[in-house]
Amino acid sequence: MRADNDHEGGILALTALIPAPSASGRAVLVILGVFGTALLYGDGMITPAISVLSAVEGAEVATSSLDRFVIPIAIVILVGLFSVQRRGTHAVGRAFGPLMVVWFSTLALLGVVHIAGELTVLRAFWPGHGITFFVDNGWSAFLSLGSVFLVVTGGEALYADMGHFGRRPITVTWYALVLPALAVNYLGQGLLLGEAEAIDNPFYRLAPEWAVLPLVVLATMASVTASQALISGAFSLTRQAAQLGYLPGCASSTPRHRNEVRSTCRSSTGASWSRSCALVVGFGSSTNLAAAYGIAVTATMAITTVLFTVIARRRFGWPLAAAVAFASMMLVIDLAFFGANLPKIPSGGWFSIAVGLLLLGVMLTWHYGRQRMRRLSGAGLQELPDFIASLADQGITRVPGTAVYLYGIQDYAPTALANHARLQHVVHEEVVIVTVEVADIPKVQPVYRVEIEDLTDGFHQARIRFGFMDDTDV
Repeated sequence: MRADNDHEGGILALTALIPAPSASGRAVLVILGVFGTALLYGDGMITPAISVLSAVEGAEVATSSLDRFVIPIAIVILVGLFSVQRRGTHAVGRAFGPLMVVWFSTLALLGVVHIAGELTVLRAFWPGHGITFFVDNGWSAFLSLGSVFLVVTGGEALYADMGHFGRRPITVTWYALVLPALAVNYLGQGLLLGEAEAIDNPFYRLAPEWAVLPLVVLATMASVTASQALISGAFSLTRQAAQLGYLPGCASSTPRHRNEVRSTCRSSTGASWSRSCALVVGFGSSTNLAAAYGIAVTATMAITTVLFTVIARRRFGWPLAAAVAFASMMLVIDLAFFGANLPKIPSGGWFSIAVGLLLLGVMLTWHYGRQRMRRLSGAGLQELPDFIASLADQGITRVPGTAVYLYGIQDYAPTALANHARLQHVVHEEVVIVTVEVADIPKVQPVYRVEIEDLTDGFHQARIRFGFMDDTDV
């Protein structure tokens, strides 16, 4: 989270930080960053579905009579989740922030109750047990990482949501509450591994029988909040991708400008809801969904490690040995998790890969198409100083008034202006040519946003700069 782009996070913000030592080298890294973004969209489709479904499945621990209602209940909750999305991150945070404090406090309490009389479980922190586990079980132990990985997902969402909440609140909350609560709860679950009947759902087995249903309700509400954080991150990525020219953006019902992304966009919210519900119905259980989950996140984490290492070396000035040591350590972990998730491809992992490749194709096609359109539009154009100088030679009449031309190619005469002069033989006395550019930083301060240059003969060049997280309402 120290690799923030003017307080914004996420893999696209990280990609924008990459320096350009060579065009080809940067292009490869940018494609990696875009692919990681595409994979995160697939993760964003699965996370709400698996979070809500796994929480609701806890009701089966209390009573088997609710088994047939698990999927309908999950769909109803998903409808509610996406309907409150229109309220925005701040409103949802105020409403559910206290709930999350209760949730993590409950996790800690459940764990403490079980480990209080069995402190020997703290020996789990000794690495020798993990080494012995891998030596004794070999391939099976490696494959278990595919399931273990589910406990560390969410880190990429914290990074993507840095612009929503800020680095310091995320850091303080993580170390002061979330990490200790999770660690204690997992230690408590570890004590249940010897009980055969607890292996189906060790988390809910931590609670006494009378508390299971209240815990299901609390877990469901917590999963809704957690899913909302990832959905917010997806909206941030969409805005960044649109501004950087990798997506066309989301048009609202009354669009004010070309690349508008609103968290209330009905088409995006409806599409996200329908995809999550389809996954719940199609896979049927959180266990089956877990097979589809993991590959996208592990691949994104590995890509993030590569991009961060490049930035640490070239922008932060890390010594080569330190950068290589960091990358080696992190990639061993990332690629081990990635490899352990590969066997999930036939049973559902293909879904994340297919979504990622499809979106990668869309994003690269849009980006390439925009660049090609710009090149074609600029073919045969006349540079602005040459155009101004040629007006007198062509006998062009200057008429009273001011004309404003919005044009995307800086320092060239707009096509509409050139055609007007050629066909009508007149040009206004005052001509303002406005060009808009999106910088590789999240936000441009208002004082630096507009630059106006007075040219000769009543011509003025206005340059407007936006960041990739700014609302580009020209």
